[in-house]
Amino acid sequence: MADYRKDPDIVAALDPESYRVTQENGTERPGTGRYLQNKEPGIYVDIVSGEPLFASSSKYESGCGWPSFVKPIEPANIAELRDTTHGMIRTEVRSKHGDSHLGHVFPDGPADRGGLRYCINSAALRFVHRDDMEAEGYGQYLDQVEERA
Repeated sequence: MADYRKDPDIVAALDPESYRVTQENGTERPGTGRYLQNKEPGIYVDIVSGEPLFASSSKYESGCGWPSFVKPIEPANIAELRDTTHGMIRTEVRSKHGDSHLGHVFPDGPADRGGLRYCINSAALRFVHRDDMEAEGYGQYLDQVEERA
């Protein structure tokens, strides 16, 4: 099992937007995230800790302006917390080991796929293409990623 943790050197090297989102609970502007339109096969990992979060096979177009997923690739790597900021009651999603703010989860996802919408900031993620997963230590998740089209 890999040792996923918050690495201070990685945090110090984050670009300003990734720092603001992951460390200061920020939100990127809708429609601006680098992974919003990504349709390549692979997994999305925490930009800080590297812990696997979501598979491309669970990504879908929700129309909300942020990458959306129906479920985490490894539920143990996700922490869900009550968020009452901005006059709303929501469920915040954080990486369990890196403690990065990722986004929020809502109960309005596709009913036929579990009914959840994990609305996630691209700035909190790093994409690992299917072709690179084995070499980067994520080979155990290949069965959760679709084949190349």
